Amino acid sequence: MLIRNRKAYDVASSEITPKSLYMARRQFLKTAAFGGTGIAAASMVSPALALASREEVPVHGAKLEGVVQSAWTQASVGLEPTPFDLVASYNNFYEFGTGKGRPLTEAKNFKPMPWTVKIDGDVEKPGTYDFEDLIKPHQLEERVYRLRCVEAWSMVVPWVGIPLADVIKRMGPGGNAKYVAFETLHDSKRMPGQKRPTIEWPYVEGLRMDEAMNPLTLLAVGLYGEVLPNQNGAPIRLVVPWKYGFKSIKSIVRISFVEKEPPTSWNKSQPKEYGFYANVNPEVDHPRWSQGKERRIGGAENVFGFTAKHPTLKFNGYEEEVAAMYQGMDLARYY
Repeated sequence: MLIRNRKAYDVASSEITPKSLYMARRQFLKTAAFGGTGIAAASMVSPALALASREEVPVHGAKLEGVVQSAWTQASVGLEPTPFDLVASYNNFYEFGTGKGRPLTEAKNFKPMPWTVKIDGDVEKPGTYDFEDLIKPHQLEERVYRLRCVEAWSMVVPWVGIPLADVIKRMGPGGNAKYVAFETLHDSKRMPGQKRPTIEWPYVEGLRMDEAMNPLTLLAVGLYGEVLPNQNGAPIRLVVPWKYGFKSIKSIVRISFVEKEPPTSWNKSQPKEYGFYANVNPEVDHPRWSQGKERRIGGAENVFGFTAKHPTLKFNGYEEEVAAMYQGMDLARYY
């Protein structure tokens, strides 16, 4: 029998709103949205309110077959996931618009298949791999992870994917490969948000090799046991749970093995606000707001559908698994 000690990142189920209560409150929130309260104009819109004020509801996708449970599933870790409607409707995905609800509406006609991923750089098996050829040799796992956004909100998401380390080992990086770089699809016809110079396109990200090889790092192809929705980064995205969400690049078309630290989109755009590492650290504030607390989307509510604030956990609660990689580093300098 597997006995797992409760860790700092284990969110009590009492802190997550049950789906039945969430669905019951939607009509009230819909009424409030048009009742002259002015909530919708606030700088941070309640995700429940944003969903309730739209007619569109996220569509469930096809079930993924052959998924096994890992050490981070709901059953073994004791986490209740954020309701699917919120996970699939409250997104940062600038390729489909800057508003949290825009990806849901703008990505509905996006065709993620067929899909290929280019592998290049210092690696033994470079080439352009079909999505199926890249994924199928590996076992799909379900993992319930916390997702922490730099804007101070968080979710608990049941991802389905494969360890990035398994793909790296299969590709065989060379001795000079110190980093792994990632690139998102650049196609403004398919991703209309790229028609606007919000940031420099395509979106790019990167990890140090030891970060990429960490057992927590996941290439996700689904959530809630289903095919990954377009607005959540279909068909394949990165999930690095101890880092802020912008590190988890979506709709990946290229993985490169490089010697030098690769450029990353938000660091290029606003280097004083977004560093390469982006480790969740409540002791280092964003220049425009504190990172000391967070709102758990779908969690226990206070007024107007907003969830109560909770202290932010260092490394998003995964300190035991990842802190050793940064021993001796000044995490306020290398933020």
